[in-house]
Amino acid sequence: MSALNESFLRRSRRVRHTLKRAANGRVRLSVFRSSKHIYAQVIDDSAGKTMAAASTLDKDLKGALAKGCDLAAAQAVGKLVAERALKAGVKEVVFDRGGYLYHGRIKALADAAREAGLNF
Repeated sequence: MSALNESFLRRSRRVRHTLKRAANGRVRLSVFRSSKHIYAQVIDDSAGKTMAAASTLDKDLKGALAKGCDLAAAQAVGKLVAERALKAGVKEVVFDRGGYLYHGRIKALADAAREAGLNF
């Protein structure tokens, strides 16, 4: 395993461990970012279920977005996952950025989810 991959995995484990201690029963908004797309899930760890999910590959977004890997796409996914979470009855979440820095597309997704009504 490469050194970059090891540091990414270590960082993501550290972030997730801190979140589980601070969650206090809240569900987690988990983000995955690839080079071409961005994905977000609202996960209930106590039940082991995904309550809401959105990505740039959704039928609602795929045709409307020029690219799946820019800030506009991240904002659209953040807004869509927040709407779906609110529909599922979730208002309070903890933000799981994984091993990614809170910058760029990750920050844009989080800000859009906050503006759409999620609290974290």
